[in-house]
Amino acid sequence: MREAVLRSHRQAGLARLYGASALACLFACAVPLAPALAQDVTDMATNVPSGSQMLLAADTLVYNNDDQTVTAVGAVQIDYGGNKLVAQRVVYNRNTKRMVASGAVEIINSDGTKINSEHIDITDDFADGFVNALRVETPEKAYFAAESAERMGGVLTTFHNGVYTACEPCEDKPDKAPTWRVKARKIIWNGEKKTVRFENANFEFFGFPLAYLPAFEIADPTVKRKSGFLIPGINYKTDLGFGVKVPYYFALSPTYDLTVTGTGYTKQGFLGEAEWRQRFNNGEYTLKIAGIRQESPEEFINSSGVNVDSGPAGDPNKFRGMMGTKGQFAINPRWDFGWDVLLQSDKNFSRTYSIDGFSDVTHQSTIYLTGLDGRNYFDVRAMRFEVQENTLSSDPTARAAQQPWVLPSLDYAYIPDMSVAGGQLSFNVNARVISRDRLDTAFDDAANVERVRGIEGQSSRLTAEAEWKRTFTTDGGLQLTPLLALRGDAGYVNANSASLAAINEMATNLGVEDDMRTSLSRYMATAGLEMRWPVLFSMPSSSHIVEPMAQVFVRPNEQYVGGLAVPNEDAQSFVFDASTLFERDKFSGYDRVEGGTRANVGFRYSGAYDNGWSTNAIFGQSYQLAGQNSFSAPDLVNVGAYSGLDKPTSDYVGLIGFNSPGGFSGSLSGRFDEQSFDVRRAEVKAAYSGLPVSLSAKYAFIQAQPLYGFTTDRHEVTLGASTHLAENWRVFGTGTYDLKQSVLVKDGVGFAYNDSCFTYLMTFSETRDTITKEVSQNVGFNLSFRTLGDFGTSQSSIDTIQ
Repeated sequence: MREAVLRSHRQAGLARLYGASALACLFACAVPLAPALAQDVTDMATNVPSGSQMLLAADTLVYNNDDQTVTAVGAVQIDYGGNKLVAQRVVYNRNTKRMVASGAVEIINSDGTKINSEHIDITDDFADGFVNALRVETPEKAYFAAESAERMGGVLTTFHNGVYTACEPCEDKPDKAPTWRVKARKIIWNGEKKTVRFENANFEFFGFPLAYLPAFEIADPTVKRKSGFLIPGINYKTDLGFGVKVPYYFALSPTYDLTVTGTGYTKQGFLGEAEWRQRFNNGEYTLKIAGIRQESPEEFINSSGVNVDSGPAGDPNKFRGMMGTKGQFAINPRWDFGWDVLLQSDKNFSRTYSIDGFSDVTHQSTIYLTGLDGRNYFDVRAMRFEVQENTLSSDPTARAAQQPWVLPSLDYAYIPDMSVAGGQLSFNVNARVISRDRLDTAFDDAANVERVRGIEGQSSRLTAEAEWKRTFTTDGGLQLTPLLALRGDAGYVNANSASLAAINEMATNLGVEDDMRTSLSRYMATAGLEMRWPVLFSMPSSSHIVEPMAQVFVRPNEQYVGGLAVPNEDAQSFVFDASTLFERDKFSGYDRVEGGTRANVGFRYSGAYDNGWSTNAIFGQSYQLAGQNSFSAPDLVNVGAYSGLDKPTSDYVGLIGFNSPGGFSGSLSGRFDEQSFDVRRAEVKAAYSGLPVSLSAKYAFIQAQPLYGFTTDRHEVTLGASTHLAENWRVFGTGTYDLKQSVLVKDGVGFAYNDSCFTYLMTFSETRDTITKEVSQNVGFNLSFRTLGDFGTSQSSIDTIQ
């Protein structure tokens, strides 16, 4: 009978212990300052799935009926609904309804939060409790510790003599001070407001007290969005003075928010900014506005005594401002719609005041619709290019005023899934409509020619092209690829009298016809054959592939070539080198099309070595076999002049490069005269990437191209280096020197520290005008404390040498 009673008592006690142990596991959700603290007690209970079974293991289980306690002793392990508790002793008192765990207590919550303590004492409803020598590690790798902590009302938790950091402890030296930490006499966590308040706090950096803070408050580490002041920033520019930036964040809703920023400049006054952000299920958009009433516009006076950056006409020293918006939305899994639009009072406001997201030298305002399905692509967009430059708005050579509106630009590519006659058929469509308010010209005295880079007025073009090709491989490994292509163009041009006069002057200087068309249509048919014969050479420690190549393209002459009849808007940039040797049409855009019969001959090589080295090379030449050479015929920008293709036999082009497993890499590329083999264009690159030093070097030479706008040879050297002084510490720098002008065009140096919880970056850079030799300087720095925030200058100040 007694044995039955004891067994009954033990079973009842075990049941009560199960309940107490479940509370112990759930306590992991209630520890102050851990991310899960943002929940209330009711929410915590839902973390355990219904129907969960408890697993309990202990060396000894004791039930004391006199004291109404249940005790588990020795290697206690409890697992309940993904929550785990390990301790040397667990006691539950039915009278006081308190549960005490002691002896190397560790609780691992189902979300990954770890709590360590020697003693935990808490009520079974989790409203009140006490913890000794608490240590907490959150899933986000934030760490808390305190001599003691108490919880009241299930909402408010107070830590006494607490410490907070987001730096992981050193494995080799666990007692070593982290990079940074906050020590506070009292840390108060409010579960309703989701805030953590520090009182009588010291901010320590590498173990040394850096600042005393009587009181400050941050959001709970789990809170991603909460209203309040963000960490301020500072910056400096010669014409603005020192600036202090103070942002305030409004967390208005889970889907939208607002950031208001005020910046005070010692020379120009107060700059106000506001940014609205809103998210939807299929996308997001932002809207930013900024404005200032300048106090010292005379700071923007250039070396000629002209205030070039002073605001709109009629208000030279008062208000300047901007409004910018960006957005992107997924219409469905294949189609996207978006925009990036900037409106500002003058051409250079956003860059002058480093407005984030809108301070690039050239900002492209765009509204677009894009579709992508397999190999098929569609893109239509309207564009406006804005050059934020330091010139007068009234200057006729100002690039900002000469930029066009593109309304719209269209690209469409379609490749059928099925083969056609055993080969691949593809279709491409391109269209553009351009409107420009000011003629874009450049007169070169040395060449005595005026290039018309863009007409004042409107022009449009529609291009459609179809291509078919198929590859045959012979028994000997020779690959033959016949090709057929047909292209048609239609266009319209409405150039005003100023444009026609500039075109006429250019035609007179070049001795060609001036025949600008108001409408045009043209076609180009191509029959081609490509022959490749890859040969593999295998050696004991390496393998090599040598691939002789030859191409022949038979075409009629380019229509309207040899006169100034068609605007060239999208094919102005042209470089003939090894990368373009085997292109069917070597022009960079659709406004020009290569005509005549041409052959491209050369070889490609690649090698791989057992020790990890690899090599590659390309070399060849191009020949105009019949018809008129499109590259020797001038257009409005003389794009083919001095290109190396403007002769019946082109210059040689080549490239050779290598990579090593030790981090060394290098390449040499160039274009060489077809008769004398003199260098016309060359680029040498070398780099080493490793520890503790990384190095890079580049030399570029381009021979003068007077008709193309470059009247002198260009020689330029760029060097860069980065070295790790010690673990996490790095120094880096870069410099570009113009050998022809004997000018250090730009240089910069930076210093950085980086670890898992802290980043420090400081840069100093200089740029010099190659003509006036004027120097502009820029200083940037950034301090980033993980989970606390960033402090420093704008990103554009740092990116100058990164």
